[in-house]
Amino acid sequence: MAGKAVKAKSPAPDEPILPLVQEIRDLVQGARQAAAQNVNTLQVITNFEIGRRIVEYEQRGSRRAGYGTHLLQDLSHRLTEEFGRGFSSTNLKYMRQFYIEYSGAVPNIRQTLSDKSVALVQQESPIGQTLSDQLSDRFNHNFTISWSHYVFLLNIDNPDERKFYEIESRENQWSLSELKRQFNSGIYERLALSRDKKGVRALAEKGHIIEKPQDVLKDPYVLEFLGLDENTHYSESDLESAIIDKLETFLLELGKGFLFEARQKRFTFDADHYFVDLVFYNRLLRCYVLIDLKIGKITHENLGQMQMYVNYYDREVKLPDENPTVGIILCKTKNDALVRLTLPEKSNIYASQYQLYLPSKEELKQKLIEWSESVPDNTEAA
Repeated sequence: MAGKAVKAKSPAPDEPILPLVQEIRDLVQGARQAAAQNVNTLQVITNFEIGRRIVEYEQRGSRRAGYGTHLLQDLSHRLTEEFGRGFSSTNLKYMRQFYIEYSGAVPNIRQTLSDKSVALVQQESPIGQTLSDQLSDRFNHNFTISWSHYVFLLNIDNPDERKFYEIESRENQWSLSELKRQFNSGIYERLALSRDKKGVRALAEKGHIIEKPQDVLKDPYVLEFLGLDENTHYSESDLESAIIDKLETFLLELGKGFLFEARQKRFTFDADHYFVDLVFYNRLLRCYVLIDLKIGKITHENLGQMQMYVNYYDREVKLPDENPTVGIILCKTKNDALVRLTLPEKSNIYASQYQLYLPSKEELKQKLIEWSESVPDNTEAA
């Protein structure tokens, strides 16, 4: 009688094989991620090269009116027949524009992509360095986001604004939907309106760099993701609860380096209890950031209360090697003159407005133009 097959017994959870399983799991997950990144990098480089060849072909002879459109349509038809989707005349137009916009920053690539990939694999490289890592090194980190991101960016006319969103997408690993949300909320204009002209130029050159408390401020904060209707009654408690429910998105709106610590943080002295609405820590500034929520117009009492909160944290909570606490009053309506008259000149307390709907990009751009014409280069915006 044939022997019965014996099913392999799974090792007990505490057996020594577990570290090996974890190592292999990390290896497989890393390889899959690297493969996805490599495919993305190759797609962007390929589209750049297609754009190069279209431009070079166009420049070889005299061009009649409408010739460029005719060329792209003919090329789209032929390539789609052979390769399928991805070669519409619109997409070819983006490839052409992509090459024109980025050609100055990328070296001339004459070796074919397939040969280049093989050559990179055959080269000796540090263990763990993926093909996509090597490609990125070769192209000086020029192409570091997806083709879908670049297509969206190519529709932004202002080169400084486009560069800002490219840097932020790369450094913050924004998804395409997050990039669109940040653009539609006018984050570039809102950050620019909180800076001097030197700071605005730095946005385009370096992205959103946080070195001092003022760098985290926006004007205004956009909280459309909370789902609150500004035409209906809601309380400060409703606003706070909505923020906690959408905390991850709220942290993205706050900006870089924010870590959530507590809501309604209580502290007591002289038998009286006080509550800070929201407490965060910013690891880039290395300081606590306290946020008080006000659904109406800011008052000098609000400013005095925040000053007390900040003083308490500075004297009782922060460590000696940490920086002074920052206080932000997030209000429906602010009064810059009241803030200036109430607080000391070098105060670490700020008032910022919030709104529950996406701002008009055109209104923000016009506001930025008016601001740039009125503010000298060596002074800061109020």
